[in-house]
Amino acid sequence: MNEQTHILHSIPVDPLTGAISTPIYQTSTFVQEAPGVHKGFDYARSNNPTRQVLEQLMAKLENGARGFAFSSGLAAIDAVVKLLKSGDEILAVDDIYGGAFRLFTHIYEKFGITVRYTDTTQIEHVIDAVTEKTKLIWIESPTNPTLKISDIRAIAQVAKANHCLLCVDNTFASPVSQKPLDLGADLVVHSATKYLSGHSDLIAGIVVTKTQELGDQIKFIQNASGAILSPFDSWLVVRGIETLSLRVKQHTENAQRIAEYLQTESLVKNVYYPGLSAHPNYRIAQQQQKYAGGVIAFDLQIDDKALATQIVSITKYFKLAESLGGVKSLICLPCEMTHKSIPQEKRYASGVTDSLIRLSVGIEDADDLIDDLKNVFAQVQINQSVNA
Repeated sequence: MNEQTHILHSIPVDPLTGAISTPIYQTSTFVQEAPGVHKGFDYARSNNPTRQVLEQLMAKLENGARGFAFSSGLAAIDAVVKLLKSGDEILAVDDIYGGAFRLFTHIYEKFGITVRYTDTTQIEHVIDAVTEKTKLIWIESPTNPTLKISDIRAIAQVAKANHCLLCVDNTFASPVSQKPLDLGADLVVHSATKYLSGHSDLIAGIVVTKTQELGDQIKFIQNASGAILSPFDSWLVVRGIETLSLRVKQHTENAQRIAEYLQTESLVKNVYYPGLSAHPNYRIAQQQQKYAGGVIAFDLQIDDKALATQIVSITKYFKLAESLGGVKSLICLPCEMTHKSIPQEKRYASGVTDSLIRLSVGIEDADDLIDDLKNVFAQVQINQSVNA
């Protein structure tokens, strides 16, 4: 079955009314027939019909046993970490999202959960870094913001051999492009704020588990901790997912053209995009991703934060903002925005320089977006000539 058809027909018609759009059950509690006798819903923190549609939909799209919707991507990450106990260790990708780094380092290390970082694009580094204390391997593929690709199947084999869990942050790829559970991962997380919702109008997170047993544990954590997604935001994510396949295809087509253009710009040093054959992880990206995605990063010939700041501040169609995955194009400077919480030496070690710029390519006309960047680079070069 075509992916778009699969998505649309995985969203059920409302059995009560026949509504083709998922109803928003905006209620905190449910009337019971007798004490403890109800229709599967007793209190909205524990379960809600609108949220349930989203959770079951995500389980289907990721080929998982159970799905769970949280109030943010970080709340979803937090739920996974709560599977661990004091004394356990996380082995995490070195080029990690700044919010995950902050959560791991400044929150959970206080409770005795240690975190070590390695370049997970090199499987031998993962093998060497795993210890008997490692209970969770945490990867993003592609990573944020340098778009590194890790071999999920190979890392899953390492995790299994060492009796630890593998969780993959699938935010950048989305389930229409990549299915980590099929490649051997135990858990998948998403910032549903990004491609799943697709319109920059909500904050949400998703966890999908490979097994029912692991799902039972996440369900307990979700209910006990209470960071659930509201009915309205659940409905918005479902509505966004309806066009996910179409959007990701357009994001990718635009990003491919822009990445190829950026390779020709004299001010640009490196272009990071897994759809380029020059990308060091191009081969594995071709194997495990259907689409290269809509995020591009590039750095400048001169590692100059002031110059990078000027570039991100004068684009017309690329709006200066954090986040990604929406229909409108965004531009950001990670060292001052998304990755500011990461120490400079760690940022540089993972490739996030002071001149690294990240693009979230939207679904506007690709020629208009390229012209926007061309005009910016031309203006910057004029300014450099005037100031020389």
